[in-house]
Amino acid sequence: MIVSYIRSDKDFDGVYEQLKLINGYADQKGLIIEEEMVDHTSQSKRLIERTEVVQFFRSLHDDTLIVYDVWALSSHIEDLVQMLSCLLKNGNTIKLVKPRIVIDRNSDTMVVLGLIDQLRQILQDDAKKGIGRPKGSKSSSKFDTHLEKIIDLLKERRSVSEIARILGVSRSSLKDYIESRELKEVVSGVFGDGNDEEAEATVIGTIRCPVIETSSKEV
Repeated sequence: MIVSYIRSDKDFDGVYEQLKLINGYADQKGLIIEEEMVDHTSQSKRLIERTEVVQFFRSLHDDTLIVYDVWALSSHIEDLVQMLSCLLKNGNTIKLVKPRIVIDRNSDTMVVLGLIDQLRQILQDDAKKGIGRPKGSKSSSKFDTHLEKIIDLLKERRSVSEIARILGVSRSSLKDYIESRELKEVVSGVFGDGNDEEAEATVIGTIRCPVIETSSKEV
């Protein structure tokens, strides 16, 4: 069975954006989503408090789960590790749309660690800045109502100027919106011509080694 999981989180990409890109990914790959779960549980809740989610994930055995990105599972590293471990232990395949990564029990450990480290870096970098919301946080925008159209036009390789003319909006404002949401990168990653090996190498390449603060040299 192929299932999708979408989690509402004001600090990352919205439900509609996740749905649009997950469905686009499934169409491109010829996958038929048989069940969809939209999780509206508060992102502040830990896994032990997300009863419905725990039951849903424990019900999956030898299934395929499509998720937008790892943060959709949890923004708590401990919970994320537990969720990934349980899903893989039960023979499931996890397709992560945004990083274009597929993981299962046979996946390269470095890829799994890289995905976890990406989330760790986002949370750690944000904590250092003393900002309340994680990097990539997005406020609502007047362009959100045009999101589906913008994604479709980006898939057609239209320029920002062309899209602005079609929508009748300011080019500079639209450019800021597309850049803040990394829409070009997301559309290129989800619908582009890149291969899985390149996507895995990208994830592994983002892993940061620990740094000794006094010398600022990596060990």
